[in-house]
Amino acid sequence: MRSGAALAVKVEPRRVLHAGCGRREIDRDIFPDWAETRLDIDPECYPDMVGSMANLDLIGDGEFDAVYTSHALEHLNTHDAAQALREFHRILKPGGFALVIVPDLEGIEPTDVPVYESPAGPITGLDMIYGHNVRSSPWMQHRCGYIKSTLERAFVAAGFVRHVVNRASGHNLIGAGSK
Repeated sequence: MRSGAALAVKVEPRRVLHAGCGRREIDRDIFPDWAETRLDIDPECYPDMVGSMANLDLIGDGEFDAVYTSHALEHLNTHDAAQALREFHRILKPGGFALVIVPDLEGIEPTDVPVYESPAGPITGLDMIYGHNVRSSPWMQHRCGYIKSTLERAFVAAGFVRHVVNRASGHNLIGAGSK
């Protein structure tokens, strides 16, 4: 090789599965140059793949560097949410991670009293427990819920070797687990 000659190396972008994407774009502050694959059960959201997070049979083991889901896991039944986390673990490459954002139900009571204001309007305890705008889509009903300790246990049960769950503003839990 001649001195000063550049060596061209093609680097494939890291891949992230955006599970339960809905109509939202992935957060490019978190995943700026990542190749996104969108998964949703609702075909009207125009995902790349239509299906449930709890059954990722079309995806092979270790195909993704990351899985991202924001306000989607709570729309599954408890046993399906646990299966979804196991599926996230399975499809991650070694060293890959899952980033999960769900409502924080710590201290929430099932009342019609507003807990906080969102861009969609006031969110009540009933909305946080059972779902907001349920009439707009059959997929919007909440079927399970989490507090910090239960989300931590869910990561462990799914096989994540390292995990962290933090309470965040807006009554959110942000959990991350690595394979």
